[in-house]
Amino acid sequence: MISVNKLLIIIIPVLLLTGCDKPESSENDKNISQAELNNFIKNIKTNLIFVEGGNFEMGDFGEKLYGAQIDPYPDSKPLHTVELTSYSMSKFKISNRDYHLFLDYYHQSVRDVRDALKDDWAEYNSTPETPARIDWYEAADYCAWLGKMTGLPFSLPTEAQWEYAARSRGQFMVLPTNTGKADIEFHSGGKNRGVNLGTEFDREQYALKSGTRLRFYSSLPGDAFPPNPLGIYDMAGNGFEWVNDWYDPDYYINSPHKDPRGPEKPGFEYKGKGYQKAVRSSDTYNGIVGSTVGRTFRSPKVTEGDFPENMTARCVINSPVPVNQ
Repeated sequence: MISVNKLLIIIIPVLLLTGCDKPESSENDKNISQAELNNFIKNIKTNLIFVEGGNFEMGDFGEKLYGAQIDPYPDSKPLHTVELTSYSMSKFKISNRDYHLFLDYYHQSVRDVRDALKDDWAEYNSTPETPARIDWYEAADYCAWLGKMTGLPFSLPTEAQWEYAARSRGQFMVLPTNTGKADIEFHSGGKNRGVNLGTEFDREQYALKSGTRLRFYSSLPGDAFPPNPLGIYDMAGNGFEWVNDWYDPDYYINSPHKDPRGPEKPGFEYKGKGYQKAVRSSDTYNGIVGSTVGRTFRSPKVTEGDFPENMTARCVINSPVPVNQ
């Protein structure tokens, strides 16, 4: 018969060995080291542009300068004076790389989509340097998380902040590019290459290079083209950008002069799709969308099983002094 002491000697090593075995990590259980997080925060701060506040005439200035409107829709009128407090804005739209780190921090995976969309969704998420495709709530949560990580007042930009920065502190610029216009090299066969913003051909070439089948639906890296004179990239295309404001087509009529933040509560509904959030920029420049003054709207929440096909964002810091890096 085995004595109690001998039995304990046998059992205890077995228990210790069993206790040392860690369960297999689930697919979204990613560990982020403190060094990786510190480097991420450093990059976020480094990639900020301080935007000194001031007064500017917000809205479609086309009739004032050129005798014809820039935006074909009436929502970007009337031209009205706005005064903004200084703030800092990210040079770049939120990239897949940064958004996926945010998801990993909370042990979350990218949104689940229905089977018909899974292949495309996987490819959109496979290029770390392209803008993340996110709905308004995902964008707002990401900016709030940056605030938690840095102790700084991060948020989505207001419409006024976005337009002021796109126009390089309120200058009369039609497009938020380095020249204020679209510079494109025209070639036969539709192989038109963008000099300061992406074309359909550029997107197809990037899809081939990155190994996706997205063709001209592909996004481009956020730094693929020069920034605007203020130093901010990718404001003319490569994804519509969420802003903080609820959308109101008549908001400019009664907009406050100082630091407007959009309607206090949602009021504009669109064809049974609920209240809408304002968006800026564009997915692809086509001669109309992508201007500094054009505004439109989208439903802030994307239906379960779908994904935000052309929606992204960037964050701002609502502080009147530059951020110490």
